[in-house]
Amino acid sequence: MKIKPVRTFKDYKEALKRLEKIFNSKPHTDEGDELELLSILIDNFENKKFPIEVPDPIEAIKFRMEQLGYTRKNLIEFVGSKSKVSEILNRKRKLSLPVIRNLSENLYIPADILIKDYKVEYKSNGKK
Repeated sequence: MKIKPVRTFKDYKEALKRLEKIFNSKPHTDEGDELELLSILIDNFENKKFPIEVPDPIEAIKFRMEQLGYTRKNLIEFVGSKSKVSEILNRKRKLSLPVIRNLSENLYIPADILIKDYKVEYKSNGKK
């Protein structure tokens, strides 16, 4: 077992190639240990080179609605009213803490995604 850091794309390709060869290794063997370490190194490299940004809260809600086959009507029970659902999804109203809790618990969207700041397009009466 020869493990080395994955620093370059060449290292990355070599690590992936080796990972493929030992993928079905049994745990607690030399190759199983190599597989575990190589997976960590590959994951670390991918996280640095291909970071995934946290989605916008409203886009996360819309995506989850699509996954669940929900319509705006389904959100009323978690948000409070048809008008609030519309205002939130159209970025006219910020998510409140109770709504964040309800959506997180019932739609299984992590709260850290829902609390992320996002732009709200307030009505033209000058409020912000």
